[in-house]
Amino acid sequence: MKEIFNAKGLFVKYTEKKVKLENGDELTHRSEEPTELWWRLKEAVKGKKVRIVVYEIEE
Repeated sequence: MKEIFNAKGLFVKYTEKKVKLENGDELTHRSEEPTELWWRLKEAVKGKKVRIVVYEIEE
Protein backbone atom coordinates (compact mmCIF):
# COMPACT_ATOMS: atom_id res chain seq x y z
CA MET A 1 0.00 0.00 0.00
CA LYS A 2 1.19 3.51 -0.74
CA GLU A 3 -0.05 6.77 0.74
CA ILE A 4 -2.04 8.86 -1.74
CA PHE A 5 -3.58 11.44 0.62
CA ASN A 6 -2.62 12.90 3.99
CA ALA A 7 -4.24 16.04 5.40
CA LYS A 8 -5.81 17.49 8.54
CA GLY A 9 -8.83 19.71 8.89
CA LEU A 10 -12.57 19.99 9.10
CA PHE A 11 -14.18 17.50 6.72
CA VAL A 12 -17.81 18.71 6.70
CA LYS A 13 -19.28 21.88 8.21
CA TYR A 14 -22.35 20.96 10.25
CA THR A 15 -24.90 23.38 11.67
CA GLU A 16 -28.20 23.03 13.48
CA LYS A 17 -30.81 25.73 13.82
CA LYS A 18 -33.97 25.39 15.92
CA VAL A 19 -37.07 27.05 14.50
CA LYS A 20 -40.28 27.64 16.41
CA LEU A 21 -43.40 27.05 14.33
CA GLU A 22 -46.64 29.05 14.57
CA ASN A 23 -48.39 26.18 16.38
CA GLY A 24 -45.68 26.17 19.08
CA ASP A 25 -43.81 23.10 17.86
CA GLU A 26 -40.06 23.23 17.40
CA LEU A 27 -38.26 22.04 14.28
CA THR A 28 -34.52 21.46 13.85
CA HIS A 29 -32.93 22.40 10.52
CA ARG A 30 -29.68 20.53 9.91
CA SER A 31 -27.15 21.57 7.31
CA GLU A 32 -24.00 19.79 6.12
CA GLU A 33 -21.58 21.51 3.76
CA PRO A 34 -18.51 19.74 2.35
CA THR A 35 -15.23 21.61 2.84
CA GLU A 36 -12.14 21.90 0.62
CA LEU A 37 -10.68 18.87 2.47
CA TRP A 38 -13.66 16.74 1.42
CA TRP A 39 -13.28 17.72 -2.24
CA ARG A 40 -9.51 17.05 -2.20
CA LEU A 41 -10.01 13.59 -0.68
CA LYS A 42 -12.75 12.78 -3.19
CA GLU A 43 -10.46 13.64 -6.10
CA ALA A 44 -7.52 11.70 -4.61
CA VAL A 45 -9.47 8.43 -4.22
CA LYS A 46 -11.63 8.62 -7.35
CA GLY A 47 -11.44 5.32 -9.22
CA LYS A 48 -9.04 3.72 -6.73
CA LYS A 49 -9.52 0.81 -4.36
CA VAL A 50 -8.66 2.35 -0.98
CA ARG A 51 -8.67 1.78 2.74
CA ILE A 52 -9.65 4.89 4.70
CA VAL A 53 -8.85 5.31 8.40
CA VAL A 54 -9.97 8.46 10.23
CA TYR A 55 -8.59 9.79 13.51
CA GLU A 56 -10.17 12.57 15.54
CA ILE A 57 -7.70 15.33 16.40
CA GLU A 58 -8.01 16.50 19.99
CA GLU A 59 -7.46 20.21 20.43
